[in-house]
Amino acid sequence: MALIDKSGAFISHTVLYTLGDDADRKAKVLFGDVMKQIQIEAIAVGNGTAGRETEAFLKKVLKDLGKNIPVVMVSESGASVYSASEVAREEFPDLDVTVKGAISIARRLQDPLAELVKVDPKSIGVGQYQHDVNQSQLKKSLEAVVESCVNNVGVDVNTASAALLSHVAGIGPALAKGIVEARKKALFNERSELLKVPKFSAKVFEQAAGFLRIPQSKHVLDSTGIHPERYQAVTDMAKDLGVSLSDVIGEGAKKLVSQRSKWAQLVGEFTFDDIVKELEKPGRDPRDPFKVFQFRDDIMEVKDLTEGMICPGIVTNVTNFGAFVDIGVHQDGLVHISALSHKFVDDPRKVVNPGDHVTVKVLKVDVVKNQISLTMKMDDAPEASAPRGERRPENRGASRPMGQGQRPPAGRPAQAPMKPANPFNNPFAALMNVPTNKK
Repeated sequence: MALIDKSGAFISHTVLYTLGDDADRKAKVLFGDVMKQIQIEAIAVGNGTAGRETEAFLKKVLKDLGKNIPVVMVSESGASVYSASEVAREEFPDLDVTVKGAISIARRLQDPLAELVKVDPKSIGVGQYQHDVNQSQLKKSLEAVVESCVNNVGVDVNTASAALLSHVAGIGPALAKGIVEARKKALFNERSELLKVPKFSAKVFEQAAGFLRIPQSKHVLDSTGIHPERYQAVTDMAKDLGVSLSDVIGEGAKKLVSQRSKWAQLVGEFTFDDIVKELEKPGRDPRDPFKVFQFRDDIMEVKDLTEGMICPGIVTNVTNFGAFVDIGVHQDGLVHISALSHKFVDDPRKVVNPGDHVTVKVLKVDVVKNQISLTMKMDDAPEASAPRGERRPENRGASRPMGQGQRPPAGRPAQAPMKPANPFNNPFAALMNVPTNKK
């Protein structure tokens, strides 16, 4: 276990035993002692091996202590990669890799973006066939997506790590470390002070300033995504209305709509609309409000599932043929594209996205193959498997290959016996798990 503060700084670590006759008592003593000194706001548990069991154990301990603290399951994909990386060694040179992993799990609950940028996107385990594509193009594309995410959310220049800052447009790893070193001497009070950082040129400032936030800045616009080169235009807009700059932030931003025809011509329609949106919600976080999610308490493994069971889940990945959903059994289930909605779906991404909270029904469970088939259509019936040797009713009367000596029905020509299909002529053989001897 690792303990971190509100800024993500590491405080301490220890070992918690969840097994044994005395495990409950020791856990209560440990949490009781800690909570006398500090207030624990949330507990993050990795969703790997024994994650659900650990979650249940902690909830029981906290309930016995009379504490209402949320215990949240967090994806630990790539956490081991981070804990053994150069970035982790620089951050915590004296800590064991297991402790570094625990710190990463805690930070992922606190600020997922800031922590996940430290991991190579390929190691997070999302997507298919990574090794079958051009690796340099893959790397370039993934880095572009990460950079886009970071710039869309924005970065607090006084709290962001060097790893996060390095993904801001115009800022590389070396300059990011320079910013971190500069703020150790004194925090930045306004965006213009970044120009004092060695090698932070005017050209870099032009590229990066709009993505760097300073919430406690002397200038009210420094906490927004509005670029400094537009500060004067926003100030003039406020003057036209006869109000101060602070009066057009928040609800007051709607006052600027009456000036649209004039300023849209001066700064451009898109720029004007973006300015109004930023002023309405300065420094807004584009993510949805955080909600505590809880899996079913009565399922821990695939063998606990039964057909027809209704389960809450989290979408982990979306593909062209459907969506994978984590329902808390260490194995994601598949909602086929045909089971996403009662309406026709041509693209699963129009219905669900990774991270969405959904409710699904278990259609079929294959414990041997460790496969789970799910549906988001609650009126879908579980798939019934016919006993061996019997045919399903819908197959009765269906045409079948004729054996030697059989006569065809009247009016129907005789058919040659059907040959088994060659899986190598079938482009979908790989999707159907056809067993073959060829490599």
